[in-house]
Amino acid sequence: MQIRDLPYCDPGRPDTRSGPRLLLWLGRNQLAGQARALVWGVVHMAAVAALPVALGIAVQAVVDRSGARLAVAGGLMVLLGVLIALGDTMLHRTAITNWITAAARLQQLLARKTAELGATLTRQVAAGEVVAVSTADVEKIGWFVEALSRFASALFTTLAVCAALVVYQPALGTLIALAVPALVLAVLPLLPPATKRADEQREKAGYATELASDTVAGLRVLRGIGGEELFLDRYRRASQEVRRAAVRSARMWALIAAVQVLLPGLLLIAVVGYGAGLVEDGKVGIGELVTVYGVVTFLLFPLRVFEEIAMAYSFSRPSAARAARVLSLARTAGSAGSAGSVRTAPGEGTAAAPAGDLYDPASGLPAPAGLLTAVVCGDPDVAGRLADRLGGHASAGSGGVPSALLGGVALDELPLEAARTAVLVQDKDPVLLSGTLAELLDVPASGAVAAEAALAAAQCGDVLTALAQASPDASGDPMRARITERGRSLSGGQRQRLALARSLVTDPQVLVLDEPTSAVDSHTEARIADGLRALRQGRTTVVFSSSPLLLDRADRVVFVQEGRAVAVGTHRGLLHDDPAYRAVVTRETDAVTARARPRDAELSGLGGSEQSEESA
Repeated sequence: MQIRDLPYCDPGRPDTRSGPRLLLWLGRNQLAGQARALVWGVVHMAAVAALPVALGIAVQAVVDRSGARLAVAGGLMVLLGVLIALGDTMLHRTAITNWITAAARLQQLLARKTAELGATLTRQVAAGEVVAVSTADVEKIGWFVEALSRFASALFTTLAVCAALVVYQPALGTLIALAVPALVLAVLPLLPPATKRADEQREKAGYATELASDTVAGLRVLRGIGGEELFLDRYRRASQEVRRAAVRSARMWALIAAVQVLLPGLLLIAVVGYGAGLVEDGKVGIGELVTVYGVVTFLLFPLRVFEEIAMAYSFSRPSAARAARVLSLARTAGSAGSAGSVRTAPGEGTAAAPAGDLYDPASGLPAPAGLLTAVVCGDPDVAGRLADRLGGHASAGSGGVPSALLGGVALDELPLEAARTAVLVQDKDPVLLSGTLAELLDVPASGAVAAEAALAAAQCGDVLTALAQASPDASGDPMRARITERGRSLSGGQRQRLALARSLVTDPQVLVLDEPTSAVDSHTEARIADGLRALRQGRTTVVFSSSPLLLDRADRVVFVQEGRAVAVGTHRGLLHDDPAYRAVVTRETDAVTARARPRDAELSGLGGSEQSEESA
């Protein structure tokens, strides 16, 4: 796989059982790249290791006054220099390619998982955690992959050089062969506490980032209530905690760096001192000592690689564990057994979606085909979970109950693309992406609903005017007006109406709306209810709301209590017959309801008496 071939047509099915298994899976998918890195790394390091041999030959040739051997040594140095340059260039190229391709594979997997889970992703894991995994953690995993490309060649070359030294100079070679493993292992005890401190810094930095994001997102509200300084003080404290954690982490890594310099330096001193004694005794020639010294100096290079791979693994293992946790999130509770897999393969999403009534077996909530069904829940959290279930996302802990059924078929058994085509769920807090209004409404759609019709049904006339006035570049065309990030320049009601228009343009077979008009005034809400009913005529629509204006225009109303559908009927009928429903819709307290009951009974009795008198 080359960089020019990215992105992958299919990044594969990762092993998400643990962080190390995910790293192993990535390695298996890069065997060819790692093999190329091994070859070029051996060429580079073997040439570097052989350079002291050529230097020793040259020194000994000068001592012996041999011009022929000096010329051979010079030619050998030129050849080794060419091999060093070639090997280093190709090793770097191959290692970086492995890094980028591994990071790209993970990024594609995370993007695919995000698209698969949709709005339910942030209910299973924090948004800041997803961002951290997609950036910092992917970078650390890529670092390990890149270091692994050099580690294999460094290990092979080091073993070969140590064996050659033992043969070439047994006394000095044995000392070096025993010292190298000790140097490699000396830094390992320091890595776990260093990794722990780095993780603490990452967690504190993630919290500070989330706090800053929340502050910026709610700045308008904070200014209204005078709470800017309170949140700024919280961010200052969080920022100082990040700084202190970073200093603690830096101190540990500074200690590791000091050990990496100190111990190899002591080895060099020991080799030179011991070798000088052997030269004085005549057991070793000056050229041989220079050769051994040069080889020991070379061994400091692979030693650094060994320490780097240990550091990279220490950092990448928790990063891989976090990535595996995100990648193992299931689209539905029923698919937990296939965690980490994606149900839609290339070409699989073309399957036709079933048609018919929508039904949720967990709550008993029915939504007949072609009707506008309103759902009233006393708990907004229950409404959000039910909306997710109707979209084919079975909630965790549902006890194995399948997701909603469309025409008798469980949505979580359908390919993802087919399920998304059949049912569209609009969250109560929809996100508007930055760009022009035309780009916002350029979504996969049936083509049956024009953008103008959707905007009119969602009562977006004043929104279009405001966008055109705020965008001089639009030249009077609202469709060319730009929307800022997350629509922050718009009011909450304007954002809601644009999001509703986007959902209406899609024209899905089943449209599920969670509180689509909670931020608009009553007059606008009434017009939206009429427009929604007219535009979705003959299409299945489910609206979660307790607004009487929407409920009165629904074909049927389902009342949900404690997660179960307990009553079905019209708004007026339920309002008259069901006190619990009436209490939720009219916001009556129990005391008010109790006082109203005798009066209702009295009026009912009077009505019955009058009717009897008229009959008589």
